[in-house]
Formats: sequence, structure tokens, C-alpha cells
Amino acid sequence: MQPGFADKVLSAQATFRTVMEAMARPGQVMQVEDGVGRPPSMMAGVAAIALTLFDQETPIWLDAPLSGAPDIGAWLKFHTGAPIVADPALASFALVAAPEQLPDLRSFALGSADYPDRSTTLVLQVASLSVGPMCQLRGPGIDGTVSLCASIAPADLFARLSINEALFPRGIDVILVDGRSLVAIPRTTRLAAAGG
Repeated sequence: MQPGFADKVLSAQATFRTVMEAMARPGQVMQVEDGVGRPPSMMAGVAAIALTLFDQETPIWLDAPLSGAPDIGAWLKFHTGAPIVADPALASFALVAAPEQLPDLRSFALGSADYPDRSTTLVLQVASLSVGPMCQLRGPGIDGTVSLCASIAPADLFARLSINEALFPRGIDVILVDGRSLVAIPRTTRLAAAGG
């Protein structure tokens, strides 16, 4: 069994601050602490998020590559106690190692009028958060627009996330992860322009 955080309390606190800062500053690349143990097919940033935000009352959905890796489920169960669910509509978080195969976003929990926060947060492992096509993002937490240069899959992610406009205040939040780097795309963030 791979270890988790070397210092559970301090590392979880630091990761929580990083994730909250990323949500408050959409499109900005943040770094989680180094030194988190994890299964080989899970990026360090995803492992840090799991160790910080998951517990026995946090249902998790895994995509096919992660659910097919026996060490992932055992590692999550051992370190977080989070139940793994087969139905994405029941998940608080969805961990996705192959985002190019991401299911329709309407298959995930979208929240309700009374509890808009009861939606699924997608955590996508992506190829790069520093190299690739550039896009301009706008929305709360962004002064004007912010540029994000990244290799994101699926290529039409922002088009898919446009469902958030009609659903607001319900909707899907996304965290993109590349190694230890992460970028948050909250449900209020919109694509202002895309470049090549």
C-alpha cells in the first residue's frame, strides 16, 4: 500500500488552502506540496486532493482507467474511507484519468435548487497546465480575463461546461491537475476566447 501524506495534518491544511485559493482565482496555476504518496496511475495533485477532501461521507466516482486499477480503490479506501460509487450522479467527486472519454456532464450530480452545492466536482488529470492552446477565462475572481495555456481534454471541455450558465446556481466545478499543478474552473467561470 502506497503511503499518503508524510505529515497528515500540516499537508492537508496546506492542500486545503491551495484548493480554496485555486477556486477563488480561477485559471491560475497553483502547486500542491511535494511528497505525497500515491498509486502510480494517480497524479500527486489528485492524491493530495483526495487525502484532503475525501472521507467516509464523500462518495467518489472513478473513470474506467482508475476503477480498473486495483490499487486505486484500495488506496482510497485505506486512506480516506470514501465509498466508491458506480453511478456518477451519486458522486461528490469524480476522478478522471482519461478525460478525453469524459461522460456527458448531465450524468453527474448537478445539485438542486435547495442544495446547489450537492453537485459533482470533476478532478481531471490533464497532459499539461503550461503547454498547449491558450484560452481566456472570465468570471468572478478574475480581473477582466486571465490566460490559461494548457493541454486540456476533452478539447470541448469549455463548450460542455456552458451548461453551467443555464443551471446556475447549480452546476459542475472542475479541477484540472498536471502532476502537482492544479487549476480550478468553478461553475461561474466562462470561456472568453480560445486561441490556437
